[in-house]
Amino acid sequence: MTINCRGKLIDFQTPKVMGILNITPDSFFDGGKYNNEKDILLQTEKMLEDGATFIDIGAYSSRPGAAHVSEDEELQRIVPVVTLLSKKFPEAFISIDTFRSNIAKETILAGGAIVNDISGGNLDKNMFKTIAELQVPYILMHMQGTPQNMQQNPNYENITTELISFFAEKLFELHQLKVNDVIIDVGFGFGKTIAHNYELLQDLSLFENLDSPILAGVSRKSMLYKLLDTSPQEALNATSIANTIALLNGANILRVHDVKEAVEAVKIVSQVR
Repeated sequence: MTINCRGKLIDFQTPKVMGILNITPDSFFDGGKYNNEKDILLQTEKMLEDGATFIDIGAYSSRPGAAHVSEDEELQRIVPVVTLLSKKFPEAFISIDTFRSNIAKETILAGGAIVNDISGGNLDKNMFKTIAELQVPYILMHMQGTPQNMQQNPNYENITTELISFFAEKLFELHQLKVNDVIIDVGFGFGKTIAHNYELLQDLSLFENLDSPILAGVSRKSMLYKLLDTSPQEALNATSIANTIALLNGANILRVHDVKEAVEAVKIVSQVR
C-alpha cells in the first residue's frame, strides 16, 4: 500500500510516524510551547531526527470545548510556519491539520504536502473539490459534531459499522473526484466516549477492508489518562501501549507527540511480524 506525496511514493509495508507540531496557544498537551521560530525549528528537527516521516502542523486547537478561531487568524498562524519549515527541511512531508479548504489551498502552495481534515469534509463543503484540484494526499477523519460540542453526548448504535459506512461513502465521493491517495482516521476522542474509543481500537483491523492506509492518533489522549486517572503529561507509557495495539491491529501511521517512542514501537512490532 502506497501514497504519492509530492511525486514520491511512500510505502506502508513498514508503518510510518507523524510528529505533531501544535502552534496553538491552547492545545491539550503542548499548547503555547512552540510559539517562536527557534522552538518550532528545534522541535521539528528533533522529530525528524527521531524518525518522523510526516510533520503535522495545526493552528486550530481541536481539543474538546476548544475556542473557535477565525479563518484569518488560523491563516496568519500557519502559513509562515509552513513556509519556514518547507525551506529549512525541504525533504520533510508537511501535513496541514485543518478543516478549511482555503487554509488547505494556501498552505499547500506554501510547501505543505498533505491535508489532515478532522471533519472528513463535513465542516467545509468545498474541501473535497479543493483536494481534487490540489491532488495531494488527504487524511479523512471521523468526528461526531464539532470540537465545541463533540464530547457532550456521543451516541452510536454500533460505532464500528457506522464508521465503516461513513468512510465507504466518503471514499466513494473522493474517488469520483479522482482523489486516490486517502488515509482514514477513526478519530479517537472526537465525539466518542472512552468505551467507544476502546471498541474502535479493538476493531481497527476491520477498517483494513476499506483498502486505505489507517492513521491512529491516540497520543496522550483522555481515553488513556482518564482511564488511568493521571494526566496528559503522565500518559507516555499508556500511549506506547495503545500505539502497539493499534499497530498490531493494522495501523499504518501513528500520529504522536513523542516520535522516538513511536518509532521504537514500530520497530518492535515489525520484528514480531
